[in-house]
Amino acid sequence: MRTIELPEKVSSIIETLQDAGFEAFAVGGCVRDSLLEKPPHDWDITTSALPEQVKKLFRRTVDTGIAHGTVSVLLGKEAYEVTTYRIDGDYTDRRHPDQVTFTENLKEDLKRRDFTINAMAYSARDGVVDLFGGMEDLEKGIIRAVGVPQERFGEDALRILRAVRFSAQLDFVIEEETFRAAEALSGTMQDISAERIRDELLKILLSDHPERLAVCYQTGMTAVFLPEFDAMMQTPQNTVHHCYDVGTHTVESIRQIRPDPVLRLAMLFHDTGKPSSRTTDAEGRDHFYGHPVKSAEITEKALRRLKFDNETIRRVAQLVRWHDENPRLTKESVRRAIVKCGQEAFPALFEVKEADTLSQSEYRRQEKLDYIRAYEQLYREIMKSGDCLSVKDLAVKGADLMAAGVKPGPELGEILQKLLDLVLTDPSLNTKEQLLACREKL
Repeated sequence: MRTIELPEKVSSIIETLQDAGFEAFAVGGCVRDSLLEKPPHDWDITTSALPEQVKKLFRRTVDTGIAHGTVSVLLGKEAYEVTTYRIDGDYTDRRHPDQVTFTENLKEDLKRRDFTINAMAYSARDGVVDLFGGMEDLEKGIIRAVGVPQERFGEDALRILRAVRFSAQLDFVIEEETFRAAEALSGTMQDISAERIRDELLKILLSDHPERLAVCYQTGMTAVFLPEFDAMMQTPQNTVHHCYDVGTHTVESIRQIRPDPVLRLAMLFHDTGKPSSRTTDAEGRDHFYGHPVKSAEITEKALRRLKFDNETIRRVAQLVRWHDENPRLTKESVRRAIVKCGQEAFPALFEVKEADTLSQSEYRRQEKLDYIRAYEQLYREIMKSGDCLSVKDLAVKGADLMAAGVKPGPELGEILQKLLDLVLTDPSLNTKEQLLACREKL
C-alpha cells in the first residue's frame, strides 16, 4: 500500500472524523503532489460528515462555503478546508454548480473532479483510493479527464486551460480524447472571467515548461482570450536574424528568461506589434519597423483586458517598449538611454534583450550577446559612480535658479532640463557653482 506522510494537523482532522464514525480523506492536488514527492501547496479534506456534523466535532470553524459543503477547521493559525462528499448539479455559469447534493459515497464525490490525477483520496487507515486510474496516469505522465471529457469541460470551461497548466507544471501530455474535447469546447472559454484566465495563464508562464502555451493555440483557446498570440503564430519572419515565426520565437524567448511574472509577460508581449508592422522588401526580406511602440500599446490593452494590476502593466509595457533600444557603447549614450527608457526598466532590460537574442537565429548571435554584456557593464559603472540621471539629482534646484533671478514658470523647468542635458554629457559639471555658471550661458 502506498503511504503518504500527512501533516500532523491534517491527520488529526481526519482521525477526529473517522473516530466519530465518518469517512475522511485528504483529497485532490495534495495527494497528487505527495505521490509525485512534491510538497503540496495546501491540504484539502473530504468527508462523509455533513457540514453541521463537522462543526460539532471541532471547536473553531468558519463557514467558508457551507452552501457547497465546505467548512474551514481552524487549528492554531492554520485553516483546513473540510468538504462533504457531494454530487454537483448543472453548471449554467460554467463555473459553479447550480446546486449540490450531499452524499455518503466517496466515488460520487471523486467522479465530479476534473482530471484523474486530481481524483484520488488518501487516509492512513485506507491508503490511496484511486477509482479512475490516477496512479497509472501519474506514472505515464498523462493528463486525462475523469469520465467523459466533454462533460467535465462543459461543467467548467476553465478546466480546458487547467489541462494545459498541469501539462506545463508537471511536464505531462494531454491524453488524446481529452485534447479533442478541449479543441471542440475551446470557444466556451468566452464564458470564463478574465481574472480566472489570468491566474491560469500566469501559472503556465511561470512553469518549467511555458512553451506549452502553444497547446493553448493548438486547441483554439488563445483565439478567445489572447488573440494577439494567434496573430504572432501566423506571422513568419523571413530574415537572417530569425529562424522561427514570431509566435514560436516568442515561446522560445519565454523559456530563455527566469520565471518572474513581469519578465515572462514581457517576453510574451515583446513582439505583439510585429504582425501589424510587417513589410516585405523586393528581395523577400521581412521588416518590422516601429514594432516596439506598437507592441507596448498592444501590451497595455491586452493586460488590462486580462485584469492585471496597473503596476504590472506599467512595468511590462516599459520593458516591451524599450526591448530593442541599442545605444552606442559610450557612457554618455548609455546615460541617455537610462533616462529615455526609465531607470526602473534596468537591469531587467538586459535579461529581456538576452532572452530575445537567444531565441533568434545564430546569425551574429555572439556579437549581439557581447554588445548586451558591454551595455550592462557600462550601466553598472554609471550606477556605481552615482552619475546624475534625473532633474531631481541635479546639484542645482529650482529654488537656486529663482534666487539667481529666474522667474517661476515653464522657463524654470526648461532650464533644469537643459542643465540635465549638459550633465548627461559631462557628469563632472554637476556642482552648484558650475551649473549656475552654465545657466548664464544658456
